[in-house]
Amino acid sequence: MSLLILSLAPVFVIAAYIYFRDKYEKEPIRMLLFALLAGAVTVLPIVFVEMFLSRYTSLFPRYVSAAYQAFVVAAFSEELFKYLALYVLIWKSPEFNEKFDGIVYAVYVSLGFAAVENILYVVNGGLVTGISRAITAVPAHAIFGVTMGFYFGLARFYERESAALKRKALLIPILLHGIYDFILFTGLAWLTVVFIAFVVFLYISGLKRIKELSSVSIYNTDYRLLNEKFSKHD
Repeated sequence: MSLLILSLAPVFVIAAYIYFRDKYEKEPIRMLLFALLAGAVTVLPIVFVEMFLSRYTSLFPRYVSAAYQAFVVAAFSEELFKYLALYVLIWKSPEFNEKFDGIVYAVYVSLGFAAVENILYVVNGGLVTGISRAITAVPAHAIFGVTMGFYFGLARFYERESAALKRKALLIPILLHGIYDFILFTGLAWLTVVFIAFVVFLYISGLKRIKELSSVSIYNTDYRLLNEKFSKHD
């Protein structure tokens, strides 16, 4: 029971943080629960897709194999299904009426997936695994969700750039997730410093994106200025 609590604690903490950063119009609890559930359900297709893609891992030499596992098996599979869950859940929903809503729902979908994944890892790995994942893997999934939701939220409101922003909502999380996993999968001790630096980068970039959109409300938006600002985003 203690390991179960440990595995879910970072999920609840991050979920609460995102909920309270939604300043102007909080999302309905039922929708947030649906988002968590949708993220958890994505584990099922992801497992089968990853099992299929993993068959080809042995075809590549060591570091190419690590890259394939990181970017294709893990990052592509997981972020694709999270994106699909997010799209089906909110793209046409009347609740999706602020840019920050993209971040809220994307993070909750990511946390639903992370909750299931974390339980499996922590129950098998124990206390040390639970503590390390609480400050690395679970926040990383949330930040991939922040990145996805950031561009997804912009795509909802800027029709001219919508297609490009939706592509970024999928591809940039895949890139970040792939880099994160590649550093781990190489097994090189000297990359520990790079890993720590990358995790810090994820935290900083995620918080910056949260701050950027959490201050934008449908009630105080200067759309002309925001269009000029956000259309320049990479």
